[in-house]
Amino acid sequence: MKKKAIFCWSGGKDSSYCLHKIFQEGEYDVCYLLTTISAQFNRISMHGVREDLLEKQVAELGIPLLKVCVSQGTNEEYEKQMEAVLLKAKAEGIEHVIFGDIFLEDLRVYRENNLAKVGMTGVFPLWKINTKELISDFIAKGFKTITCCINDEHLNEQWVGREIDAAFVNELPEAVDPCGENGEFHTFCYSGPIYKNEIKFSVGEKVYKPLVVKTDDVCAVPESKTKGFWFCDLLVKD
Repeated sequence: MKKKAIFCWSGGKDSSYCLHKIFQEGEYDVCYLLTTISAQFNRISMHGVREDLLEKQVAELGIPLLKVCVSQGTNEEYEKQMEAVLLKAKAEGIEHVIFGDIFLEDLRVYRENNLAKVGMTGVFPLWKINTKELISDFIAKGFKTITCCINDEHLNEQWVGREIDAAFVNELPEAVDPCGENGEFHTFCYSGPIYKNEIKFSVGEKVYKPLVVKTDDVCAVPESKTKGFWFCDLLVKD
């Protein structure tokens, strides 16, 4: 009998590849996808993808979606909201939560510690897989994905809104992880073996969001564009 699980879904390439791996191995029954949403912007947290595009993904996957909506953006709020959702799932007999993390040790420990509070277990199917091999297999399996967010500490505006293919990977600076595992970039996956149909969308404007730092309780924008993010707005296309 398969173990019941929730799958933490970001909408990007690692989530898509990880879910495909789960389907192939057949050990877990994915009862729900779970996504963190910015209540202020109605977008996937960090990725900046619109909620209506997330809904399109979910429809093509055919798995019910649970949402953790955050407005303040603090860890305390996130953990409180996440705990409430997980406890409801646990009441349905779900004891496992699946993540697409690859090698960030501190993030894994953080997730496992939070899950321990509600008596649930984390599952990490992609853990320690070589990221060059992972992205190559992702492309070979026919997945299609586009960058939706770029950390400009690593890459410039030209990298946001690009398809991830062999050319993209080959052109990446040596210091950038091929899967963006260090937060260099985030993606929106719109086609592949786990989707019933390709998700139609159009590429909108590019927007730069500098990080805001606080000095003596006064918000200030850093002078240098070395600590901010380029977002590419993706629009639903019927």
